[in-house]
Amino acid sequence: MNLALFDFDGTITVREMFPAFMQLAVAPRRLAAGKVLLAPLIVGYKLGFVSGTVVRAAIVKFGFAGVPLAVLDAHGSTFAQSALPPVLRPQALERIHWHKSQGDTVVVVSGAFDTYLRHWCRTHQIELICSSLEHRDGVLTGRYLGRQCVLGEKARRVMEAYDLSRYTRIYAYGDTREDMELLALAHERYYRWQRILA
Repeated sequence: MNLALFDFDGTITVREMFPAFMQLAVAPRRLAAGKVLLAPLIVGYKLGFVSGTVVRAAIVKFGFAGVPLAVLDAHGSTFAQSALPPVLRPQALERIHWHKSQGDTVVVVSGAFDTYLRHWCRTHQIELICSSLEHRDGVLTGRYLGRQCVLGEKARRVMEAYDLSRYTRIYAYGDTREDMELLALAHERYYRWQRILA
């Protein structure tokens, strides 16, 4: 039996979906204010001075603190059904289908939110490891639940969820430096759909 690990944004999709989801899920006035207040952080990120982890945490706090979980879940379902299909990479879908036809265990390992990824993965019968948002009494706190599922956290969660010694061959697919630890778990590694040497 083999294990296939796929990053989502930029690997299965043609682009990062975090901005598009925020555009849909955050109230317009809050979104407009956030673009102004968080602009220095975003500029710092684009210039390489601020990490993606810090920027995402700040955006999530500003965008979702105090929002009912049910509202976010509704946005997640809508996003999975309407926004994701047009941006899926045909090559990725073909590769996922190939793995499933071989009887491989296929897992999306992503920093993106379970709010919409769980709908997409359920539709495609794929297992999921990803970032989640914290909530209390049905209201979002504006924080991630645990660590964001990026960098070394991707590999850590995979090793926690799966006994890698049970798999004959492990494949991993990613597209940014946040996927490098995930790729390091694999016998066959694909970076931006080009195979790289172990």
